[in-house]
Amino acid sequence: MTKTGDLDDRLTIERAAVTYDEFNGAVETWSALATVAAGKTDLSDRELLAAQQVGASMQSRFVIRSSALTRTVTAKDRLLYDGDVWNIAGVKEMGGRNRFLEITAARRAD
Repeated sequence: MTKTGDLDDRLTIERAAVTYDEFNGAVETWSALATVAAGKTDLSDRELLAAQQVGASMQSRFVIRSSALTRTVTAKDRLLYDGDVWNIAGVKEMGGRNRFLEITAARRAD
């Protein structure tokens, strides 16, 4: 069971907003939604060889406290953690009574 004391890291949740430039072209910008305490568990890392290019990725699970704001997080958002951008794969409640959220995310490792 996760305890508040296990959340010893910080991450920023970012949400995309679409604006339009002078040529009516869509421009996606990211802005901080919230900076929260988090716990991180690494799940896997892998290396793929495709089209003569090697790509590496890392998948981890982040646990954060649940709140009205953090319960709006979806796979359309992203995380900033330790200087890296993490793409969210899934979000689920854990710990009962809406206490914590578990976010599974991946980043490129190369």
